[in-house]
Amino acid sequence: MKYTSEVFQRLSRGQFISANSIQPEVRAIYNDIEENEKEYTDYFSQIDFLLEGGDGYYYFARNEQKANIEDKLKALLVWIDYLDFLNNYDSTFGPGSQFTLAQIEVRVGADVELKEKLDNLFDEKLSIHDKLEALAKAMTNQGFAELISQNDSMYQVTNAYRYITHIIECINIDEEVKDEIPE
Repeated sequence: MKYTSEVFQRLSRGQFISANSIQPEVRAIYNDIEENEKEYTDYFSQIDFLLEGGDGYYYFARNEQKANIEDKLKALLVWIDYLDFLNNYDSTFGPGSQFTLAQIEVRVGADVELKEKLDNLFDEKLSIHDKLEALAKAMTNQGFAELISQNDSMYQVTNAYRYITHIIECINIDEEVKDEIPE
């Protein structure tokens, strides 16, 4: 357990530690957590942080009392749209995928449906490139992607991307009740 400070610094800001990070130090931290998971979990639980692991990533979960589901769903709405766009861009998009903004820009220029989806994501941005930069920034800020090369704006999707896809997949709206108005 030699990375407690680094783990806290990263995870307390809402970021993830992914096994497939392009940064060797992040992979080393991931491996140490994996090897000493119980110790890390016990250590952080003493200060009310819940260390959780997913499929190739770690994060801090919140210990909340009956959180407002509606507020959480509103916060997820933007990610639902982001994932819809990314899956329409490439149905195999996921952890390990690499992409450049130029590649996506070319596809958006040739695909009207994809362009409409992108336009709906970022109304305030003018150019396709600016919108794609905003999407890439959102992904990197959350830890769902990492910048591999600044020269050609190449990114790699991290294992943490599974976190958001899993949450979105868990949202299930029953067709029979979706139009009902609660009393």
